[in-house]
Amino acid sequence: MTEFSTFALEVLTSPTLLGLGVCATLLGIILGALPGISSTMTLAVLLPFSFSMSPHVAMIFLIGAFYGSVYGGSISAILINIPGTPGSMVTQLDGYPMARRGDAGQALTYALVASTIGGLFGIVGLMLFAPILAKAAFAFQSPEYAVIMVFGLSMLAYASPGSTYLGIMSGILGLVLGMVGLDVVTNLSRFDFGIHRLQGGINIIPFAVGIFGLAEVLRLLEKPLDSDRSASRIANLWPSFGQIAAKFGTAIRSSTIGLLVGIIPAAGSAVAVSISYAQEKKLFGRRETFGDGNPRGIVAAEAGNNACVGGALIPLITLGIPGDTMTAVLIGALLVHGLRPGPDLFVEHPDFIASIYVALTLTVLVTFLLALPLMRVFARLLSVPPRILLVGVLILCVTGSYAVQNSLFDVLLMIFFGCVGYLLAKFGVPTAPVMFGLVLGPVLEENLRRTMIVYGDWSVFLTRPICALMLAVTAIIIFFPLIAGLRRRITRTQNA
Repeated sequence: MTEFSTFALEVLTSPTLLGLGVCATLLGIILGALPGISSTMTLAVLLPFSFSMSPHVAMIFLIGAFYGSVYGGSISAILINIPGTPGSMVTQLDGYPMARRGDAGQALTYALVASTIGGLFGIVGLMLFAPILAKAAFAFQSPEYAVIMVFGLSMLAYASPGSTYLGIMSGILGLVLGMVGLDVVTNLSRFDFGIHRLQGGINIIPFAVGIFGLAEVLRLLEKPLDSDRSASRIANLWPSFGQIAAKFGTAIRSSTIGLLVGIIPAAGSAVAVSISYAQEKKLFGRRETFGDGNPRGIVAAEAGNNACVGGALIPLITLGIPGDTMTAVLIGALLVHGLRPGPDLFVEHPDFIASIYVALTLTVLVTFLLALPLMRVFARLLSVPPRILLVGVLILCVTGSYAVQNSLFDVLLMIFFGCVGYLLAKFGVPTAPVMFGLVLGPVLEENLRRTMIVYGDWSVFLTRPICALMLAVTAIIIFFPLIAGLRRRITRTQNA
């Protein structure tokens, strides 16, 4: 807490750091509000610009853009019925009907208040649970870390849209990509195809920019992003205090769900908002109509969505496992700055942990203070032709990839993986597991090989309680879709 107080005072007394946090948050809100530009895409294209910063300053910049984009997604969801981010897909169910009947301002205010409550709830959860989990992680050894990596990959495959087994195949592709370069034990080159620039491995930055940024641009350029924009006029901004207070219980319940779901590796905001919305619909569905402009639906979705941010950071900084695709990109920033995510961060770099707490707190407060006076400005931004916006994003992808090492090869790498990501999406293969495989693959290989060197027997994974438990859960995750499919087939056969 001493480091937290010291760094918080430094930020508040430094016009440069404070200004950077405000600008990053504003940029995140704008990009998040633009249709088709997700939070992951926002982080991917902005990540290269943080390399010249110190790790602490980089966290202020990236977390500001991260959280700002998460909130920004609700703006387009409410005003033009296009979710700016995956987590805002549920927000549009009640937000857009409110906007259509002339209550766009109130819908945006409900979203902002709920986002602030969820964000603060996530910060408290992060500060309470992260040190506890990090302390427990110190008891982990190579077998536990290897199994946790496998668990994280299987969770992402299960949570990804579409077939679980396509998700697993996508994760395996990421693991293979993570093996490119020099072997950590023998120092022999692998899978580099004679390209000496690949001997150091695949650079995570052009990879992320390509597979999340360029691939999305290519996909969105295929079709027009037109929508009815008549609801973008904002008036009657504030609901009454009593109306807001009546939704406070919804915000707390949904924030709790968002935090807990965020802690689960790979669950992500889409899962958090779906559960939060379903819970409120179950509690109030008999008395209130959801999906027809109910403010409670907006509050549930946005509180869960933003609390998930703090939750997703917990497995990132304690175990080195990304909580979602956005934190997977953040891992790239940590690695570039020479920081290995995991429990050692709490011992070796407590000041860096404090910078994460401060950055998230600052961003939540700045988002609330910025969004209220700028709501009408954000609405006007949505009238800009989407193709012009996507060309701007494309320019950022190229310049950002080049800026990593001033290398044209990185730009070509970005273009290659952009095409790969585009083709994967066309065939219905989720791309997020590829990113997770690339990030977690080297850690999995290192700990797996160390386990074999130290213990020399695969049975160690069954004799250690934590390993056995995690393997059992992983097996359930992998085989559950198969068992469920067989049961449905048997039921259809019996009914026929």
